[in-house]
Amino acid sequence: MMRLLIVDDEPIERAGMEAILQKAFPDLLIAQAKNGKMAIELTDSFQPDLVLMDIMMPGMSGLEAIETIQISHPTIKFVMVTAFDMFDYARQAIKLGVKDYVLKPSKASEIVVTVGKVLEDCQKELEAASTSKMQSEKWKQALTLVETDIVTQLLFDHVHEVHIDMLVEMLDIHSTLEKFVVVVVLPEGALNNYLSIKERVRETGDAWVGALNGRQLPLIIFRDSKRSFRSQAIALAKAILSLDKERQGTDWFLGIGQVCQTLDEIRLSYQEALIATMDTSLAVKYRFYMDVPALTLETDTQIIKQQQKDFFDHIRLGDWMAIRTSLLDVIQQYENGGNSLIYTQQRILELLWVANRVMDEMGMEAIALFYSFQANDYRQLRTETLLLLEQMNSVYNAHYDQIEADKIHQIQQYIREHSHEDISLDTLAHKVNLSPIYISKMFKEKLGVNYIDYLTECRIEKAKKLLNDPEKSLKEITFEIGYHEPNYFSKVFKKMCGVSPKEYRKTLWSKKAEV
Repeated sequence: MMRLLIVDDEPIERAGMEAILQKAFPDLLIAQAKNGKMAIELTDSFQPDLVLMDIMMPGMSGLEAIETIQISHPTIKFVMVTAFDMFDYARQAIKLGVKDYVLKPSKASEIVVTVGKVLEDCQKELEAASTSKMQSEKWKQALTLVETDIVTQLLFDHVHEVHIDMLVEMLDIHSTLEKFVVVVVLPEGALNNYLSIKERVRETGDAWVGALNGRQLPLIIFRDSKRSFRSQAIALAKAILSLDKERQGTDWFLGIGQVCQTLDEIRLSYQEALIATMDTSLAVKYRFYMDVPALTLETDTQIIKQQQKDFFDHIRLGDWMAIRTSLLDVIQQYENGGNSLIYTQQRILELLWVANRVMDEMGMEAIALFYSFQANDYRQLRTETLLLLEQMNSVYNAHYDQIEADKIHQIQQYIREHSHEDISLDTLAHKVNLSPIYISKMFKEKLGVNYIDYLTECRIEKAKKLLNDPEKSLKEITFEIGYHEPNYFSKVFKKMCGVSPKEYRKTLWSKKAEV
């Protein structure tokens, strides 16, 4: 409802003006002030959209009142009311942003036209502000989905390089900064802690917070150049664990991976963070990967990292033959290198822990992984390792067999029908009752693309059809297909189609002209 304040020192003028305007605009809420000082006070409480201000009043003039009001209420519009058509007053009023003026006396129709025109401007501005606010809120929601999806894609899936660059740009964090992964292990039923953890992480610095899958919450933390890596990570760990103490809990644990330089290396830091969570019974409820006890030979470091990376990828893809071969190869390498059984067994156990954690993230029931006894020789170690691997493979196959064959079809259909909405892996997970990680893996295995690529294809196909409509602007098409920024839509369209939306539209129109 629009609000109008009438300011005039003559009661008859105020009453007459209100009667005219109330009849013309029944929904208009009107208040009166008899002088400039009262107008200033009423403006704070009444919050008018438009003020009809008499210029010549005793004490504070109308122009002085306008100038004072504009300091704290710059969006209010003014119409000057005067009995004199004086140039100097008009010139000063224009400088103050007065929209129009009404001469006293004026015909009722003239007053209605003048005020109506300004009220219409006010209404348009309110609608534009409301639309802008709504779009801003949608944009914030979209960024939250983008953030969780980026973490999921980076840690568990191969991302199309076009999209990862654009998504990172949307989050406005310099991806060139050093970064590391923290995995927060929570007790069962800890979903209600997600938002509080996310807020606490935000308070400590730049970070991307992933989706909570099972009991693990992955965080990608950007390095603070003003502090050492260790002091930054410890401060973060204590801040998060303080939430657990507030709830009288003792079940939270954090694993902290090593610092990496690029997003391409982030998966290794994640694997290290997982390994650091192997023993959650420690008195100190956080652990750095570098502090995990190991009989590591310095020359083995790079080899071990590569082994873990390869092994992680095999697990994610469900390539159990490659997993078996990798484990046996690792055991053979350590045996040939003259390493002790204890050292080799620990390294193999670390790899199996990576596999177990990944399976847990994918929604499979994790099993307790440990050797039933200390092997006396390498032959026994191979036998025990393959037995553990068979158990894990059985869990994987049982889970996979339970999934209905039409899950992919359901996901595709949902994406096609809702491509104009903000769709995340979490959204899809709730629709088909699968974990986000498993959906990401299954989608790529079956269709050869990740879900973001498929969603983008659906949106671009819809955009092509809409571009055929000359009545629709690029901005309208942007919002209609599910994007929130026209520039971002144009970038994606050009990457996918080789030409910009404008160029594509010109091509369509030229073809029509030829016909």
